[in-house]
Amino acid sequence: MELFDIGIEPDVDALLSVITRKKRPRRVHHIELFLDEEIKDVIGERCGLEGKPDILDYERYLARDIELHRLLGYDIFRVDPVPGGIFPLSFVNAGDTTSISGQERGERQWTEEHEGLIQNWDDFERYPWPGVSDLDMHRLEWLEKNLPENMGCYDLTAHIMENLTFLLGYETFCFKLVDEPDLIDAMLEKIGRFFVDYTNLLCDFSCVKAVWGSDDMGFRSGPLASPSFLREKILPWHAASARAAHERGRPYLLHNCGKIDSIMDDLIDVVRIDAKHSFEDTIMPVTEAFRKWGDSISILGGIDVDFLCRYDENAIRERVRQTLDVCMTGTGYCLGTGNTVANYMPVNKFLAMVDEGRKYAL
Repeated sequence: MELFDIGIEPDVDALLSVITRKKRPRRVHHIELFLDEEIKDVIGERCGLEGKPDILDYERYLARDIELHRLLGYDIFRVDPVPGGIFPLSFVNAGDTTSISGQERGERQWTEEHEGLIQNWDDFERYPWPGVSDLDMHRLEWLEKNLPENMGCYDLTAHIMENLTFLLGYETFCFKLVDEPDLIDAMLEKIGRFFVDYTNLLCDFSCVKAVWGSDDMGFRSGPLASPSFLREKILPWHAASARAAHERGRPYLLHNCGKIDSIMDDLIDVVRIDAKHSFEDTIMPVTEAFRKWGDSISILGGIDVDFLCRYDENAIRERVRQTLDVCMTGTGYCLGTGNTVANYMPVNKFLAMVDEGRKYAL
């Protein structure tokens, strides 16, 4: 089954030239942090691909992912080399309220906000800190041989602030900032060093065409910690990861949710990110972000997730055209959602966004 009237073929080199702001795009390029599994299953079934392959049967799973993203027109997509996560964390289970038939999950996991797995130095010493030598990278080894030359992949790295607050619990983190800052420093050394090593490991694979840091440092009205803490303790690890990526010829993209205007200059000038991802209308519409920072970095995605879920397809198509009219005036923009293609997003609305991007004439 054909999803779109206009066909396009992936071109990862052209995408990278847009992200690094070296060339004007010849068409709209699409990019997403990732698609939820339920979304991939529904689209795959519509296209006649194998439905719901077992993630542990990685060859069939990855083969389906390659074809799915090719059909959607993505030049690059996320691959999770270590399903289930690298850092053991404490979760709270809750019901999934998704009501769209075929996209239900049944149960959703949330990280523990109060008390994580590390509450004191004894917990720190007992925690099974991962090392890159412990990781099984056979999925990327398979992709190295089987990913088409015109496509690329990436994994998410540099979860620095996220893993710090996940392991402590955000509430505990706030207390430890005052009561035991040395514990926070020790944890950041473990977390940050791992992700710099992991970034280097990812860059060992030629199929990994970009490094995508993913680290939520804010919420709707401001950062999750003071700008001075982020500058002193968190951003240096992002700078180290970005430096590792750049030394290996990869752009460094950053996904961050929340309002972080107070550290954007640092991300651009000190960390030296190549692109920023995750935009929300209630914080800053993507068109405003493009006008503000588009001369310095690339802007990725930005079609608000809440808008995509609540509005009809005609409104979505109009919103896409309005966004592209602003953001495709030069180089350095790729179309996508403001965050991720979540399982509660109606598939037809997501596809309408992608289709309108295909039809947009430069």
